[in-house]
Amino acid sequence: MAAVLSSRAAPLPCSPVLSSAKPIPKPTLRHSVVRCTAQEAGPSTGTSITPPPGFKPPEPKRFSVRPDRLLDIIGASLALPFRLGTGAFVLGYSVSFVSQDAIPSTQYAMGFAGIKLKETSKLGPRPEKPIEIYEFESCPFCRKVREMTTVLDLDVLFYPCPKNGPNFRPKAIQMGGKRQFPYMVDPNTGVAMYESDDIIRYLANKYGDGTVPPMLSLGLLTTLTAGFAMIGRGGRGSSYTPSKPPPLPLELWAYEASPFCKIVREVLVELELPHLLHSTARGSPKRQILFEKVGHFQAPFLEDPNTGIKMFESAEIIDYLKATYAIQ
Repeated sequence: MAAVLSSRAAPLPCSPVLSSAKPIPKPTLRHSVVRCTAQEAGPSTGTSITPPPGFKPPEPKRFSVRPDRLLDIIGASLALPFRLGTGAFVLGYSVSFVSQDAIPSTQYAMGFAGIKLKETSKLGPRPEKPIEIYEFESCPFCRKVREMTTVLDLDVLFYPCPKNGPNFRPKAIQMGGKRQFPYMVDPNTGVAMYESDDIIRYLANKYGDGTVPPMLSLGLLTTLTAGFAMIGRGGRGSSYTPSKPPPLPLELWAYEASPFCKIVREVLVELELPHLLHSTARGSPKRQILFEKVGHFQAPFLEDPNTGIKMFESAEIIDYLKATYAIQ
């Protein structure tokens, strides 16, 4: 646990426990949700972004784990009992069992033995633009905020800030004036702020029903369990791997509680690849959107506008990201 929470004492710590700080005005810096600026993308490498030669996206396989990723999935799954499934369901989630004929084949629904799950939710106001968050995977304070954005079913433009990352850590410090994470910017309201608990309350009031889930309302216990949740990952998603900056943010359909999504997010952070995350926890309407988009729902699903690659399967997504963006 000390290793997980050691970022508090590091030169660039995660957000500490709640303070009385008020939301601060958004710095007068422009953000883009569709294209990285030259500053955000970092210095040009002079290398174009192309997929590996002969690369072909794999066919999706339900409930399948590639043998070389089995230990990764087991380690990432430890978060589920520590966090009691927080980040697996959206706000107001409810489920009922109906006959297979009750839900048309054009509508996403999980089914088995002639029965389908009818899932509904009660979401709050939808922001016009994605929330922007500067953070990194192995920070328990950042995890708390990611869980809240998942509960609220918010799309988030993540700017990864791994240790020694040359682009977004310095930018976040320049914008907010502190060496602290997470740092949130809401381009819909002009609010920018630190402090994970403050961010959670702000999001709950602005885009939810004002309530914070129990597992995000326990103060120090929430932070401790968020830290314990990452023990099985050994600090993955915290240190920078030299990479080629993408001209455009990648897009990932995923949700916080999924171990398959987790191991992909870790690599996106390590490679410092900005990405727009479409949250797809149980009860999310975006499950139907993805189902209509590609004829299948499974998370994670990656869309890379820089190469045109669209693909399922976490293990193969990781291989693709490293082959395409890591500097060998």
